[in-house]
Amino acid sequence: MTYVVTQACCNDATCVAVCPVNCIHPTPDEAQYQRTEMLYIDPAACIDCGACADVCPVDAIVPDSDLTPEAEIYKDLNAAYFLGNPTVSGPSEVPAEPVVTAPRPGPLKVAIVGSGPSAFYAAEELLTRRDVDVDVSMFERLPVAGGLVRFGVAPDHQTTKAVERVFSRTAGRNGFRAFLGVEIGRDISVDELLDHHHAVIYASGASDDRKLGIPGEDLPGSFAAREFVAWYNGHPDSAGRTFDLSGRRAVVIGNGNVALDVARILACDPDRLVPGDIAEHALDALRHSTIEEVVVLGRRGPEHAAFTTPELIALGALHEVEVSVHGGFDASDDASIKLRTLADYARRSPRPGRRKITLRFHGTPVEILGDSHVEGLRIASTRMDGSEEDLEATLVLRSVGYRGAPVPGLPFDSQHGTVPNVAGRVVDPVDERPVPGVYVAGWIKRGPTGVIGTNRYCAAETVDALVADHQRALLPQPSRPGDELAEVVHSRCPESFGFDGWKRIDRYERVEGRRRGRARQKLVEVGAMLAVARGAETS
Repeated sequence: MTYVVTQACCNDATCVAVCPVNCIHPTPDEAQYQRTEMLYIDPAACIDCGACADVCPVDAIVPDSDLTPEAEIYKDLNAAYFLGNPTVSGPSEVPAEPVVTAPRPGPLKVAIVGSGPSAFYAAEELLTRRDVDVDVSMFERLPVAGGLVRFGVAPDHQTTKAVERVFSRTAGRNGFRAFLGVEIGRDISVDELLDHHHAVIYASGASDDRKLGIPGEDLPGSFAAREFVAWYNGHPDSAGRTFDLSGRRAVVIGNGNVALDVARILACDPDRLVPGDIAEHALDALRHSTIEEVVVLGRRGPEHAAFTTPELIALGALHEVEVSVHGGFDASDDASIKLRTLADYARRSPRPGRRKITLRFHGTPVEILGDSHVEGLRIASTRMDGSEEDLEATLVLRSVGYRGAPVPGLPFDSQHGTVPNVAGRVVDPVDERPVPGVYVAGWIKRGPTGVIGTNRYCAAETVDALVADHQRALLPQPSRPGDELAEVVHSRCPESFGFDGWKRIDRYERVEGRRRGRARQKLVEVGAMLAVARGAETS
C-alpha cells in the first residue's frame, strides 16, 4: 500500500518535513515548488508509514486502498509527476538544533495586519522560533478572521477550509493577541503601529481585481469574479449585492481555478452546496437561477490552461452537469492527465436536460454588448483567421486575476499591484533601501500566485528577514509601551474585540450549521457578528 495526495492538497508542505524517506515532492527548496499544482508522493519510495497523513492539515493524503472510484485518477497523477521530474528519494537528514551563540534579544514586538493564511503563517513562524521571544498583535478590519480561507475558498471545498484548525492553534499560543474590527490606515496609522512595535508585517492580500479594458465592461451584469466569490461566501462588504441570474447563459472570462469555481457554483445543483458554508442569500438566489449554460473562456489553447488538474477533474464529478469542450479536442495517450481529461470531456455524448459548463479556448473578449444591461459578449478568435462571434449572455464575470490595493503609508507598485520589497523587506522605490521595521507577506508581497500553503514559505522568508534585522539591531525601538496599545484601540474602536470574540462567532456559526445540516451558517452582517462576539443572541 502507498499513500496518495488528492485534490484537497493545500501545498503547505507540512508533510514534507515528517517524511522519513523524502518521497514527497516538490519540496520547498526545489524549483518546481513555486509553480506546482499540488504535492505528490512517489509510489516507488513510499514506505506506508502514514506520517504524512497524520500531519496533513486538510486531510488530503489517503492510502490508495481508501480511494473512491472518482479519486482513483490521483494514483496516476502522483506517479506521473515522478516520470517527468525524477528525484532522489531516501532517508532525510535530521537538521541539527540551532545553536544560539548570543543572548536572546526580546521580547520582539510584531504587529501583523490581516488575518488570512499569510498572516497566520507569519504569526506561527514568529511564535515558534527558539532564537527570540516574540509578542504578536494581529489586526483585522472585519469582525471575523480567515481572509482567503473564509471568503475565497469555494463553499463546497470544506476539506481545504480545514486549514483553519492550524490557525486556531496559532491563536492559542502564548504571546498572541488579536484586534478584530480595527482598520489600519483609518483607526490606527502605520506610524502609530511602529510606535508600539519593533516591526509590522502587512499581510493584507489582494482586495482588488484586474480590468479587461474593453468597451461595455462597466455595464450592469458585468462583474469581477472576485465580487461574485465574495457574495456567495458571505463577505460583509458584498452581502447586499445582487446578481441577475435570470438569463440563459453566463460567461466567465479566464481559465484559472477561480473561473472553474465560479462556473461550478453557477451550474451545479444548489442542494450540492447545502452541506458547505455558502451564504444563505446566495443559496436562495441560486435556487431561483435560470442559467442553463456557463461558458469558461480562455484566450490561449488547452495546453496553456491555468486551472489545475484536480479542479478540472472535480468538474467531472458533477453528475447533474454536462461538461464539454467547444469545438472538440483530442489528446494523445502520452499527453498530460489534464489534457487527457479535457479530451474525455470533449468526447462525452450530450445528455439533455442538464445544465452545461462549456470550456472554450482560443478566444479573447473584445466588447461586452448591451445598452442598459449586458446582452452578450463579442469574442475574437486568437487563431490565424481572427474571426469574431457574438455570444448571447446576460452575466459576464471576469476572472483575469486578483490585484493588490495600495496600503496607506506604504510605497506601492501600481504596475504589479504589490508593495515593493526584497525578500519581504519593504523598500523605498526611490533609493531602493529597506524601510526600517516594515515588511510584507502573501499576495501583497508577491502578487496573487500559488495556493494557500504557498503562503507558509512566503511568510517564513519574511519572518527570517525580520528576525535577522532584529538580531542585527536594525529595527526601530518602540517609543510607547505595548500595554498602552489596547487602550488606544478601544478608545477609537469601542466595538473591537479579541480572538475570544471570534471564537464565539465561530462556535455560533458551527452550531447553527449543524442544526441545518451544514458545515456552518455564516453571519454576513457586521451588526450580527458584533452581537454574537459580545455574547448576545442573534435571530
